[in-house]
Amino acid sequence: MDHVLDLSLDAAALTAQLVDIPSVSGDETALADAVERALRALPHLSVERDGDAIVARTDLGRAERVLLAGHIDTVPIADNVPSRLDADGVLWGCGTSDMKSGVAVQLRVAATVPAPNRDVTFVFYDHEEVDAELSGLKRLGDHHPEWLAGDFAVLLEPTDGLVEGGCKGTLRVRVETTGKRAHSARDWLGDNAIHKAAPILDRLAAYEARHAEIDGLLYRECLNAVMIEGGNAGNVIPDACAVIVNFRFAPDRDEAAALAHVREVFDGFDVVLTDSAPGALPGLAHPAAAAFVEAVGAEVAAKDGWTDVARFSAFGVPAVNYGPGDPKLAHTREEHVATAAVLEAEERLRAWLTR
Repeated sequence: MDHVLDLSLDAAALTAQLVDIPSVSGDETALADAVERALRALPHLSVERDGDAIVARTDLGRAERVLLAGHIDTVPIADNVPSRLDADGVLWGCGTSDMKSGVAVQLRVAATVPAPNRDVTFVFYDHEEVDAELSGLKRLGDHHPEWLAGDFAVLLEPTDGLVEGGCKGTLRVRVETTGKRAHSARDWLGDNAIHKAAPILDRLAAYEARHAEIDGLLYRECLNAVMIEGGNAGNVIPDACAVIVNFRFAPDRDEAAALAHVREVFDGFDVVLTDSAPGALPGLAHPAAAAFVEAVGAEVAAKDGWTDVARFSAFGVPAVNYGPGDPKLAHTREEHVATAAVLEAEERLRAWLTR
């Protein structure tokens, strides 16, 4: 079935159309096809595609190029597709907040601003909600870095209408203990590796997280156990245990410094790095970022989580997060977005690109 997106609809109605085309990570092709068809119908844009990622550009010779970016995939559907609009103007459904409302705003700007005051690159990409190595944005950066060149980027992740600068980095480690296996009826013959994990949990419970103020924005670091692995059977003294720890670190630390800090916290234990991604500094002093903040008239805050602004930072493009959805609703069964918030985001971005 060929789905058709109507770009003459406002961003709220277009959000509903996007939600009604399921696009769980790994199954984005139907939506990617619909986005590509809609963009190729716009004569002022050139359109490229890599897998299920689509990039559309204006080429007007403006002095500055900005990127509007968003992922088209969602987490698995939780009985919340198709979308539902209630009497209070709230649209319910998978992806309404994270982040099909932001994608709808991108599409509307692409359709209704044929001659923006800055050249614009619109980036729609796949596989954001899964392992970082599968990211469509990473793939674009690897295969076609020239498609992502620009002076400034806006990632339309849900921010509840705030401009969120930068993002925290994240890493995961296994803090491991070892012991000696034995029958649980003769525990004196063994050495319980799970019991040895108690000091790890004590250190986490006593840990005082650092707060870092960067460019006037407050980033709160977080160090937490997220899983514990250990045990062989109900009658066996375990000989191995691992506490899986996640560190969300302020963007003034790089990955090496973050890992060194975690190793210091767990000095005396084996610490094995399993996953890591850098943060991104706010970049709000960049002229394009300052102009964006002024144009949209939104409050500015630090981004608590990790987003692809970190990838754009690695590409050499300063970026901020700005979108109409509430991030606290992302990935929930009750995900929804106020249509008024979507329309406001659409108008703010149009004003920024036409003043």
